[in-house]
Amino acid sequence: MVCGGFTCSKNALCSLNVVYMLVGLLLIGVAAWGKGFGLVSSIHIIGGVIAVGVFLLLIAIVGLIGAIHHHQVLLFFYMVILFIVFLFQFGVSCSCLAMNRGQQETLLNSTWGMLENKTKTDLESQLNCCGLLNYTSTHFQFELDLLNCPALCKRNTSCFTCGDKMLNHATEALKILGGVGLFFSFTEILGVWLAVRYRNQKDPRANPSAFL
Repeated sequence: MVCGGFTCSKNALCSLNVVYMLVGLLLIGVAAWGKGFGLVSSIHIIGGVIAVGVFLLLIAIVGLIGAIHHHQVLLFFYMVILFIVFLFQFGVSCSCLAMNRGQQETLLNSTWGMLENKTKTDLESQLNCCGLLNYTSTHFQFELDLLNCPALCKRNTSCFTCGDKMLNHATEALKILGGVGLFFSFTEILGVWLAVRYRNQKDPRANPSAFL
């Protein structure tokens, strides 16, 4: 039988939301694991990842309940929110794929300025580097970072800057991030399409007058 009926749409929407729930739980678990093992010390980074995981989990639960009960209101809010998330994620993914080196440096500078000192020193220790980028405009901040740098390479004659090390892998990382983001954005538009289709279908087991 062609997959276009009520039951098939219901099962497809439920399966998609189960995947979203697993991804949300994975994000929460990874953030907690990273904090527990001391890999990331910034509460803002941990909180941000957990917030994304909880948001995705809640959206998936709304979609799953709406799909199981064929609830018109829940399905409506689900597809509206999912479409907004799709637009945002699609735009961010395209930006990642189109970002050049100059834009990457600007993004790194702005992000580095918002990090706590503890997070900076953790990064310097893990990457074995000191400071971000030694440019004229950021030389004062670079000297401060160099003074507090705990990296082992500091005992040698010189250290690579963390900015140079990160930029060496930034293009590849952004392509992967953009590609994964695009993939998930298309699963979100698939979820919107399934929700619209399923919402307008009639449950064959229900009372015929209940749909009207």
